[in-house]
Amino acid sequence: MLISKPIAEGIRDGRVRTLYRRWDVPRVKVGGTQLTSAGVVTFTRVVRIKDLDGISDRAARAAGMKDGAALRKALAPRDRKPSARGSRGGENVYRIHVIWAGEDPRTALRERLPDAAELAEIGRRLARLDARPAGPWTHEILAWIRANPRVVSKELAALRGVELLPMKADIRKLKSLGLTISHDVGYELSPRGAAYLDHLGGA
Repeated sequence: MLISKPIAEGIRDGRVRTLYRRWDVPRVKVGGTQLTSAGVVTFTRVVRIKDLDGISDRAARAAGMKDGAALRKALAPRDRKPSARGSRGGENVYRIHVIWAGEDPRTALRERLPDAAELAEIGRRLARLDARPAGPWTHEILAWIRANPRVVSKELAALRGVELLPMKADIRKLKSLGLTISHDVGYELSPRGAAYLDHLGGA
């Protein structure tokens, strides 16, 4: 489920306590979690809403919307094929109750300098990522990020001569290992990522 950065930050500080989505069936489970830009979110309740007109302004504001009318407009179905990820796809509207569960675990990981065993494990995991038909890529992209920190992603893709979206997907894989940090503009190596490159003996 897509959760925008402003909504995720609202969940974190307690302003946003619910989300509304239009689905055929619920796509999240009570007790499930999701990693967002503001940390981990837990889903505590999922309720089907039968009467959209009954959603009050107060309830809409708890979902980060201006008022009930704005929420109903956002949930209005469109004459298009339902999206598996969008809020307007599907026949039913669900209210999802959410709470902030904690920081992104990658935040602490990226600050932790790896010991010998962790360096070996990072190497093994990157080797698995490198084992794709196009060939190895992890060292190259880590080195590019070190040499070009906070460069807008489009420029970074142009510098590397690769397509933007696949490159961003690759960097997310490195981020999940605590090796990179995403900024509003561009990326940089985390202390953990820099330590791993130093271990390999090159920038």
